[in-house]
Amino acid sequence: MKPDDFLNYITSLSDYEQQIVHIQYIPRRSARSGQLEKPLTPSLKTILESSGIASFYSHQVDAINLARNGSNVMVATASASGKTLCYNVPVLDTLINDRISRALYLFPMKALAQDQLRGLTEMACPELLSYTECSTFDGDTPQPERAGIRKHARIIITNPDMLHLGILPNHKYWTMMLQNLKYVVVDEAHVYRGVFGSHVANVLRRLRRLCTYYGSAPQFICSSATIANPGEHAEKLAGVPFEVVDDDGAPYGGKRFVFWNPPVIDEAKSTRRRSNSETTFLFTELIRHNIRSLVFTRTRKLTELIYVYSCDKLIPSLADRIKPYRAGYLPEDRRKIEKALFTGELLGVIATNALELGIDIGNLDATVLNGYPGSISSTWQQAGRSGRRNADSLSFFVALDNPLDQFFMNNPDSFFGKPFENALINAENMNILKPHLLCAAWEKPLSDRDNIYFGDSYKEALTELEEEGMVRNRNSRWHVSPRITHPAQHVNIRSASDRNYSILDESQGYTLLETVESGTAFFQIHEGAIYLHQGDAYFIKTLDIEKGVAIAEPAKVPYYTQTKEITELKVLNVVRETQYKDVTVSFGLVDVTNMVIGYRKKMQYTEEVIGDELLDLPPMRFYTEAVWFDLPQAAVDSVIKGGLDFAGGLHATEHAAIALLPLFALCDRNDIGGVSTPFHPDTGKAQVFIYDAYPGGIGIARKGFDVITQLWAATSKAIEECPCLDGCPSCIQSPKCGNNNEPLDKKAAIILLRALLTQ
Repeated sequence: MKPDDFLNYITSLSDYEQQIVHIQYIPRRSARSGQLEKPLTPSLKTILESSGIASFYSHQVDAINLARNGSNVMVATASASGKTLCYNVPVLDTLINDRISRALYLFPMKALAQDQLRGLTEMACPELLSYTECSTFDGDTPQPERAGIRKHARIIITNPDMLHLGILPNHKYWTMMLQNLKYVVVDEAHVYRGVFGSHVANVLRRLRRLCTYYGSAPQFICSSATIANPGEHAEKLAGVPFEVVDDDGAPYGGKRFVFWNPPVIDEAKSTRRRSNSETTFLFTELIRHNIRSLVFTRTRKLTELIYVYSCDKLIPSLADRIKPYRAGYLPEDRRKIEKALFTGELLGVIATNALELGIDIGNLDATVLNGYPGSISSTWQQAGRSGRRNADSLSFFVALDNPLDQFFMNNPDSFFGKPFENALINAENMNILKPHLLCAAWEKPLSDRDNIYFGDSYKEALTELEEEGMVRNRNSRWHVSPRITHPAQHVNIRSASDRNYSILDESQGYTLLETVESGTAFFQIHEGAIYLHQGDAYFIKTLDIEKGVAIAEPAKVPYYTQTKEITELKVLNVVRETQYKDVTVSFGLVDVTNMVIGYRKKMQYTEEVIGDELLDLPPMRFYTEAVWFDLPQAAVDSVIKGGLDFAGGLHATEHAAIALLPLFALCDRNDIGGVSTPFHPDTGKAQVFIYDAYPGGIGIARKGFDVITQLWAATSKAIEECPCLDGCPSCIQSPKCGNNNEPLDKKAAIILLRALLTQ
């Protein structure tokens, strides 16, 4: 069924209630080709032509030319634009002509590495490289094979985790590779942002440091989805200058991008039908019409919920042809799902952003995004997973009942006309830099010269490590303290914490169900929580914090659970400050204490609250970065004189500003937190704080400080355009609010924001 035919069908159904608020037609685009500056090695050219590649798109030509001329290259183009050839061609061309050269490929996921190995072996082996010269090296690599890979492989395909844990600490076994490393390929570079990106940036600096020691200086070739700052991001990742290629010459098949807003079910409160139900409706209709589809959700829990809902609505023969997919599943389970989707055995999959990346899952016809993914870049990346073979495709963006999603529903031009966001990392975050300096010192003693790799904070971090007794200075070289062993094993590069919690299934003899990062454990696996795994509900009986173990049992319950939390904040240091007439905007360091105080039971489908329970969990405390601002006194007086709730106005402003900040920074709403108060003891004023929800900060609040007036404008617009009377989830209510969204005052928030905009 063609996209327009499906849209005509869906709008003819009785369940259709004018949910389509906008359809953007993305037109077809013809390919633009180019010419290489110098011909390829004949054997490589022959192999490419036999694979159907007789010419290159213009951006591929630009990238290949730059790489062959010795530049570090960042390629930032759309999904399915052929970025793989941008690095495979120069790498293979070099390795064919220089038999001792080596290349290191880094992918954020094992599945991507396996996918790349298949592609490389099909294109380059055995005519150009033997099978032993191109190998994956990760946690799944059998121990007996590892020595042979270290000795013979000329292209090592791995991930940042294995580079951090397995290669760099054991660099003496990798002498051949490090001495002759010509290229480092960093694929899906936009994924390396926030905490993960900040860790990876330090891992790459450790790699460059060891390469210098062994006498090599590899070139970097990065590929990325489209972001606002590709060159800056690549340079912050690798610590070297880059040339950027972002003029996409690949063809495009055309797309109908549909903005789908769930209908209002309570006019006074402007409450909308749940996006989960709307997503299930669209997905099941696509499956019934044999349209191969992929649903993206924002959380593991929603992936499981929508899978359960969809199975309930489909006949068994179709329900058997859909699956959920997310992190946490065993690797063999994920591989089975990927293969079944690629071969057509599956008609559809409900996934987290684990399938946002470039794993080859075949030709899909439609994507459904259950809520805004958190950035313009991710939205286009997810939508681009359909129509990857130059055919017309469909994408649905189903809005959540929150300020940011509703902002786009009311202002679709703001989405389609908005530039991509900046990817943010902070490699010099002390909480991240210090552990990596310890790893670097374990690999090779540190010296004053190493500041060229680790930046301006290097000396301060090294001094702190010395004061803490972690390193010792001998003849101006810093060695790891004798009591420290294998420091890399204690650094989790995908989290601010190095600890995971295990979920054990009591009904299966306490077998491991899956693991959860410590930063989210109190929110997901507290005592009494309902945890979903592959569509099955588990009741968390106990949580042993000291051992990091949760005991679960299968449960058939009609509800799910949602935590409640409260936050306290202290100002430690003001780093920057700007005055807007009567309003002071500050950026600096803060001390945040977060407490999960209870949870709520909510019925599936209806979201009815059926119970509240208290929890006794230890507080989580960390230092981070924040932006905060006070309010014009005249506006405060106006709110009070009008009999409105000043605290409620502050609280509403805080909620909406947090929800809208992802418009300007490549982040998720869960990456940031906030506090508002009519009187803060550290400032003596009413304040609204927005902080990075990670120790040390990762640059989000700093970006908020830089765009504060734009943030105020977007926040004001979102609240004023919402048709509700007193505030609703579409404007000022937050599902994360530990105070049950009390107090909130929409009218007071409008007065305060209007006043801020006149400063």
